[in-house]
Amino acid sequence: MTLTKSKALGAAAAVALGLTLLTGCGGTDAAAVPDGWGTLDTKSLSVGYPEDQGYAEQPAAERAEANAAVALKEEGGLRTGMVSVQLNFATGVSDAEEAAAAAGAGIGFGATRKDTKDVRLSGEESAREARRIDYEFTSSGEERTPPKGTRMTGIVVAGVDSKDVPFAIRVNAVKGALSPADLDAFVESITVK
Repeated sequence: MTLTKSKALGAAAAVALGLTLLTGCGGTDAAAVPDGWGTLDTKSLSVGYPEDQGYAEQPAAERAEANAAVALKEEGGLRTGMVSVQLNFATGVSDAEEAAAAAGAGIGFGATRKDTKDVRLSGEESAREARRIDYEFTSSGEERTPPKGTRMTGIVVAGVDSKDVPFAIRVNAVKGALSPADLDAFVESITVK
């Protein structure tokens, strides 16, 4: 059987369209990181942080063992802002809801939850579902944090990567230092692997 030229072109176009659709599924599009921001990169995800606002990546030797990556903002010897990534921080976690429940338990007494919502991240299709918790708390004034009583704002984004490793990304800063748009930009800069 011979194909006419138009049928052959139609078949080629259908194959090309099918390949385009297939490569679009299960996408691994990377998130956009705002200009002036750096990136914390781990085996499970990457997330942006505002270098242009004074945040700097903390060397591995200086960060807590529970953190896979950290960026800090220090002013006058105090840590006034922090972005941290924790991986494999809980057992028995298999989805974003369970990861958020475990991460939310770590927010602590005295914190006031402001909002909880589902978010969709960039990266591996199987790992894009996550949950964002917005909260506020009062600084203890300990361990080089702002003076006791300083109001702080925070978010945690929790989920499970494509290899079923739970993750939690926390952003804490002196209240008002980061705008709502900055906090949204953190979430929008996350790429899960």
